[in-house]
Amino acid sequence: MNLQTSESPKTAYPSASVQRYHPVWEITKARLREFLREPEAVFWVYGFPILMTLALGIAFREKGVEQFTVDIHAGPQAEELAQWLNQEPQRFKVQINDPSTYRQRLAENKTALVIIPASPSAESANLSLTFLYDQNRSESALAQQVVDDFLQRQKGRQDPIPTQQENFQQPGGRYIDFLIPGLLGMGLMGGGLWGVGFVTVDMRIRKLLKRFLATPMRRRDFLLALMISRFLFMIPEILILLTFAYFIFNVTIQGNLLLLTISIMIGAMAFAGLGLLVASRAKTIETVSGLMNLVMLPMWVLSGIFFSSDRFPEVAQPLIQALPLTVLNNVLRDIMNQGHTLAEIWPNLLILAAWGIVTFLIALRIFRWE
Repeated sequence: MNLQTSESPKTAYPSASVQRYHPVWEITKARLREFLREPEAVFWVYGFPILMTLALGIAFREKGVEQFTVDIHAGPQAEELAQWLNQEPQRFKVQINDPSTYRQRLAENKTALVIIPASPSAESANLSLTFLYDQNRSESALAQQVVDDFLQRQKGRQDPIPTQQENFQQPGGRYIDFLIPGLLGMGLMGGGLWGVGFVTVDMRIRKLLKRFLATPMRRRDFLLALMISRFLFMIPEILILLTFAYFIFNVTIQGNLLLLTISIMIGAMAFAGLGLLVASRAKTIETVSGLMNLVMLPMWVLSGIFFSSDRFPEVAQPLIQALPLTVLNNVLRDIMNQGHTLAEIWPNLLILAAWGIVTFLIALRIFRWE
């Protein structure tokens, strides 16, 4: 009897190909998805700078000829004085009021100046005026000088030296032109510290870093991924703010756009390195928040975001000029408002790059997963 051995057919399974993922790319994608799922974070990164630009741009907009509100004491000479001042309605807004009314308006800052005319006496045929105003209020002091000069000219005063006025305007010379680079620098600082440092500590608290420790991923890859994800968030943030400033306030870039982009990237790297350094050992939200405020508060005050850092005493200038936000603001204003070239700003770019490289290397050395 022939026994026929039947062999079961072999099932051919495809060889499992090992799919490799680079940790830098995967962590970067995870950070992007996590950010986009948080509407509050999107608002503070992209919406808040626009609202601040709009508010400050309107508050410090170009006003042209400054208009002064002037009250005149009701009396025989009031109508004549009002007619003189009303010849220039763009400069003077005139009301004729009794003493109780104009004193109340002065107290409420509703008028800058009160004119009290005295009727000509028998001894003098000349009209005399008394100016009532708060001498400690700069607007009132300026109004008194302007009104006095105007009325004297109306009475025929001749200046011994003829003078002329010429208007001077230069691209990049407005306050809004000064403000936008400062807001860009402030946004880069906040994004680097909060967007990198705070996120790192939050991941440490949620035990995510401890899980990464069990993987073959190197800490260098992890830290680089956080910095790269911050750069990706920064690109639309900068584009939105510059586009808004251009169309709403006509803020233009006088220098090279590529040089501006490189400077922004170097500035973002500097603050991302600071953020990593601050978060390298912090284990609680309270700790990292305190450290970040400790780092940012001096730069908010000293680095010339809303006004020039030159206002501070000369003895403090070496420290102020070494702060990374001061350096970044100076670079951005030099490029955007003055049109400076790489040959003129490269020392400041080296300082910014040094801040980024040194802080990243220190953070890489002392960083802890847990």
